[in-house]
Amino acid sequence: MATRKAPAAYDEDTPRGFAFALVAYLLWGFLPFYMKAVSHIPAVEVVAHRVVWSVPIAAVVLILLGRTQDIRAAFRSPRTMGMALITAGLITVNWSIYVWSIAAGRAIETALGYYINPLFSIFLGAILLRESLDGRQKAAIALAVAAVGILAWESGGVPWVSVGLALSWGFYAFFKKSLPVGPNQGFFLEVLILTVPALGFIIYTEINGTGHFGDTGPADMLLLMGCGVVTAVPLMIYANGAKLLRLSTIGIMQYIAPTMIFFIAVFAFKEPFGPYKLAAFVLIWIALAIYTSSLLRSRRARQAAAAATAVNPPG
Repeated sequence: MATRKAPAAYDEDTPRGFAFALVAYLLWGFLPFYMKAVSHIPAVEVVAHRVVWSVPIAAVVLILLGRTQDIRAAFRSPRTMGMALITAGLITVNWSIYVWSIAAGRAIETALGYYINPLFSIFLGAILLRESLDGRQKAAIALAVAAVGILAWESGGVPWVSVGLALSWGFYAFFKKSLPVGPNQGFFLEVLILTVPALGFIIYTEINGTGHFGDTGPADMLLLMGCGVVTAVPLMIYANGAKLLRLSTIGIMQYIAPTMIFFIAVFAFKEPFGPYKLAAFVLIWIALAIYTSSLLRSRRARQAAAAATAVNPPG
């Protein structure tokens, strides 16, 4: 299959794109309430149902979009399937940490992990893609490292929930860029690859009596089936919104979900928030403010360059 060229960064924000992205981030922001509702179910089982019930939703979306031929072409490409296998593994790790951390009363660490993620992504780009970093980006990364260090000092070990979420999502996004299919098609491939082990695990738990789908009442059954909706719908809404927004706008909007998770953790879940966590979050918020200023400065520079080119076209 011919490799699809990555689309150019969108040069203008659209109301439709903003609305799509906002809805997606709000849904992700409220997701901890849903994960808390299934916190009595083992995280592995919840993730298995997230996978299985996402498949029909993703399939219907592709049929409505008329993009099923992309999936058939992907099956004939070992490279595409190999990359999808990698991204499927990474998203499984990310979902597993997320589901477990909410159930374990560590939503604050979850919020911190997703705050760190954009900073880790630019660090990853500098290391693996040799992208240059300006002074503000370096300062933001340094502050994020300091924040992780404070939490490590407090807990006596690496804050693995925050670090694990940032690493798994950062590498997922990195490899996702190399997947030569659209985001909706890529998501379908990922959950389709994961369906066999997920179904196997669900069947095993139901046979040995430890499963929660058929034996613990209709409430658990509906909650587990709903895992597909809360997983697939925000991802696909976001995928369509991101195409209609500037990268810098997306970079700023991605703070919405972790901010909501933070307030839910502190005020709804009543998780402890001592001075060390406060210091870590202050450093992260400062880092994100610096990172945002770098994004905005880069956007203004591109706009100025485009305006100069329009006034004085080459040649």
